[in-house]
Amino acid sequence: MRWIEVGRSLELKGSIKIPGSKNSALALLAAACLADEPVTLLGIPSIADIKVISQIGREIGLIISSDRPGEVRVDPRYIEHACIDPHKSSTFRTAYYFIGALLAKFGKVSVGYPGGDDFVHRPIDQHIKALTMMGARFTFHNDYYEVEAAQLKGTTIYFDTITSGATINSMLAAVRAQGCTVLQNAARDPEVTDTANFLNQMGAKITGAGTDTIRIEGVSHLTSCTYTVIPDRLIAGAFLISAGITNGTVTVQDVIPEHLTSCIHKLQEIGLHVEAGDNFVTAHSTGIVRATRVRAAMYPGFPTDLQQPLTALLTQASGKSIVADTVFQNRFNHAYQLKRMGADIKIRSGVAFIKGGTRLKGAYVHASDIRAGICLILAGLAADGTTSIAGVHHIERGYENVVEAFSSLGANIAFRDSDDALEPVAEG
Repeated sequence: MRWIEVGRSLELKGSIKIPGSKNSALALLAAACLADEPVTLLGIPSIADIKVISQIGREIGLIISSDRPGEVRVDPRYIEHACIDPHKSSTFRTAYYFIGALLAKFGKVSVGYPGGDDFVHRPIDQHIKALTMMGARFTFHNDYYEVEAAQLKGTTIYFDTITSGATINSMLAAVRAQGCTVLQNAARDPEVTDTANFLNQMGAKITGAGTDTIRIEGVSHLTSCTYTVIPDRLIAGAFLISAGITNGTVTVQDVIPEHLTSCIHKLQEIGLHVEAGDNFVTAHSTGIVRATRVRAAMYPGFPTDLQQPLTALLTQASGKSIVADTVFQNRFNHAYQLKRMGADIKIRSGVAFIKGGTRLKGAYVHASDIRAGICLILAGLAADGTTSIAGVHHIERGYENVVEAFSSLGANIAFRDSDDALEPVAEG
């Protein structure tokens, strides 16, 4: 088995280039299926989720090639069918994008239920509502579901809750639907805007992306283009947090600072000095870590994907912090692992109460999802002794060369590989 071993590491220093966004890249690869000609995507990260979605694409006839790192050429002209392997599609959340991307072309798509990080459940009710309103019919089976539509038709859809996945999926379906589709109470995430920009470059007619009302005029043809994915704001935020937990100075390069606004403000509130330029952000520890309140929410609120890494920093804050997650209220498995390291955290009614200033100690812990894994790496950097993190495959779903990246900043971190099992890790 493989695990990551982390030792106490003070004053991480240096700069790191941020790769393309995982969440955008997954949407763009699916969106490329809508084209009638080959497209080229730049900045695609080499991570496990991308490899799985590429395998799925090849199995349905999508031709995917790469001449150099980060560059992916996608040729959708030879797609033969829209039956997505239910096992592969259930290993990550966004396989449902193939529904929006393939339904207009094939009239019927089958796919496995959403998987990936497990925060108790991944509801698709807003996907079902939106596509049904556009004329689709759903049939549910034990391990997969089918979606059929003879002709998708534009309509006005109001989302009952803000959801990035359903916004993107509906936008994909609407691009080749008949007439105009209006998405109200739409997600405003940069990944939504990125997907819309890519589609528009191919010839789609989408306006309003980045606001809560998106308008899509259906088109009959999409052309070739070359498009670069936005940088990963969530990876960038985690590295900025690492400066605070190690009393260091870290610069993230090739970023869009506007996408990090809520993270920057929260780090400043906690006590870090943060400087932002055109395409970089630097976080410098002042030696002060203040307790705070965090309410993770949909963009432009503080990201749910950063509340876990930030929790590691708040274990070192002076005073009591409160962390609530309005997106995934049960996203606190990392807290139980931090308690194994000596953190004083109580979970009540979907809220974490953190008594900071407790010295962390190295322990055997388990990453239950991508961001929980980064949280535990950050905690290991501040802990006495050695922290061994199992569940490495979760981290590799979202981070490319995570050990090398932290090592480049001076972290004491390494991969370990052995047939010897770690002691069992409980989550409660």
